[in-house]
Amino acid sequence: MGRKLIIVSGPTAVGKTAWSIGLAQKYGSPIISCDSRQIYKELTIGTAVPSKEELAAVKHYFIQDHSIHQPYTAGDYELEALALIEKLFADGHEVLVASGGSGFFVEALCSGLPDVPKADPQLREQLTARLEKEGLESLRMDLKRLDPEAYSSIDITNPQRVVRAVEVCLLSGRKFSSYKQTEPKVRDFQIEKICLVRPREEMAERISRRVDAMFADGLVDEVRSLLPYRNLPALRTVGYSEIFDYLDGKCTLPEASEKIKTNTRRYAKKQLTWWRRDPEVLFVNL
Repeated sequence: MGRKLIIVSGPTAVGKTAWSIGLAQKYGSPIISCDSRQIYKELTIGTAVPSKEELAAVKHYFIQDHSIHQPYTAGDYELEALALIEKLFADGHEVLVASGGSGFFVEALCSGLPDVPKADPQLREQLTARLEKEGLESLRMDLKRLDPEAYSSIDITNPQRVVRAVEVCLLSGRKFSSYKQTEPKVRDFQIEKICLVRPREEMAERISRRVDAMFADGLVDEVRSLLPYRNLPALRTVGYSEIFDYLDGKCTLPEASEKIKTNTRRYAKKQLTWWRRDPEVLFVNL
């Protein structure tokens, strides 16, 4: 068969974890997570990390093995994941399973990332301060003015992505979108991409049930414990931002719950849009 990496992607709450475990067990493969939030050890409930039973069923990598206090980029992931993959192939695996909904991490793994300018700590601090003071919409408008193509193509609900795009524009004097890689990096293994999909109404119901389960499992207490670190990039994400608003008295708990469900549905839609632009993806209806 040769060395093959099977990517199992799809929108949040579609059922990637269970499906990936079944596939990994079929091939005797571990699972390499491609999730940009489940990688953090301080985040459990709000990121829907696999259960203890699921983690015991198949060996998982890149699950809660980094800290929110250490900046971690898709470029870092590319280097670490590729080194792991080479080791696993050398250990005798012919097929490996990678699973996750973070398109940027998957792209880094499969095709590599373009060489964009490194982050500037001073500028990053200024943009982060603006994010806190003026809100995400202000930075979105900057990006729309500086780089309309990036504004229409990246996930503008993700503050970290927007800050990074604006940062690159200001640092380089070039559009962030101009750094698109013209030729993907060549990997010395086969890559098969699968995207799991369900009907929209079913997805909405699954998202609603997942959010309700998160609240029942103690999401509010988890987010409360992270209040001192709320300005870290890893915590500016769906499921945490809305609870911070509740703790600030900006909304009620039921309102926070509904906001998480709405924002998660929007994110799931953006994830599908991302995967549909890739002609190599095989869509599997569940």
